[in-house]
Amino acid sequence: MRGSEFAELKAFVAVVDRASFARAADHLGLSPSALSQTIRQLESRLGVRLLNRTTRSVSPTEPGRRLHERIAPMLRDMDEAVAQAVGASARAAGTLRINTLSMAARKVIAPRLGRFAKANPEVVLDIVIDDGLSDIAGEGFDAGIRVGGRLQKDMVAVRLTPDIELLAVASPDYLARHGEPATPADLSRHACINWRFPGSGKVAGWEFSKKGKRVEFFGEGTVIANHQDIVVPAALQGLGILYAYNDDGIAQALRDGRLKRVLSDWSPTVPGLYLYYSSRRHMLPALSAFIACLLDRDIGPDDSKASEGIRG
Repeated sequence: MRGSEFAELKAFVAVVDRASFARAADHLGLSPSALSQTIRQLESRLGVRLLNRTTRSVSPTEPGRRLHERIAPMLRDMDEAVAQAVGASARAAGTLRINTLSMAARKVIAPRLGRFAKANPEVVLDIVIDDGLSDIAGEGFDAGIRVGGRLQKDMVAVRLTPDIELLAVASPDYLARHGEPATPADLSRHACINWRFPGSGKVAGWEFSKKGKRVEFFGEGTVIANHQDIVVPAALQGLGILYAYNDDGIAQALRDGRLKRVLSDWSPTVPGLYLYYSSRRHMLPALSAFIACLLDRDIGPDDSKASEGIRG
């Protein structure tokens, strides 16, 4: 295979993996126009259309899907082989692809970006914020960050944070108008701000527990969203009761008095944030260094403690 043909196939896989010319071009270090030209060259050489393009989306055609299924694993194996060769020298280098919850991106990753880059200048962090449940190995990610209770099988898990509280909160104005619920059953008389899981599209149920009794509630309201940037402002603006992880935005609003907690005796804690990676893949020096940084360990990428974890 000539170099240009390999570059075309790598570009094609990048576009399908990210479902976006812009994101793929950014990953490959190309301009979108150059990437588009590369894909056209591949389609011309093969004599078949591989991608369906619209102004808003890109997806593989049936021939494109079959091609992607065959070549994507091979390209990933090649990348891993190169990474292992680099790893033999215990040097953290190359691209590290991380799939993470938005909460983890804000709370754990963002505050440490500068320190990681300074300590590992040869590593490129490719961070994808995804509140769904992606198949990290199948989609070419080196690691993912999720709450502990939602880990995939065959994964090694590294705890990043303590357990996280679930909080039912509402604005004081809303509670003054509608009263405070004393039990989960009282929520049927309230507007509920609901969370829709990305990917599956399902609306999340609210799980409560008290003295061994577990209750799941599905409420109705005027707002459903799949991002904290919508549901938290909805609660702040008095549109109903929100049930969510205790992230920094909610914690600050509680301290400021802009939100008030309800049903605290019914709200459980859930497993904290975990970084997880495939037990079948070689531990990259860059990943080991990244884990050490997230755990605030001042150690080198070859320190075995950075990769300590539990089986998912």
